[in-house]
Amino acid sequence: MSYYNEKSTSRFTFAVSRNNTAKKAGSNTVVIATNPIQDSQYSVGQTSLTMTVREAKALQSFLADSLDADINV
Repeated sequence: MSYYNEKSTSRFTFAVSRNNTAKKAGSNTVVIATNPIQDSQYSVGQTSLTMTVREAKALQSFLADSLDADINV
């Protein structure tokens, strides 16, 4: 069974591609890509970062812990 989902903002596009029956490395991926923006302070070029779903889950855990951390301690 295949699954694909994509969400875009003005600066980024996030995509998840999963295939539960595929056993090949790289068949379950998460991509974060920058969207080019003309006349702004952000980069005009385009770059993408591809990671496995397992790596994305590690990133998710790190972000959840870091963004929910009490910084007033």
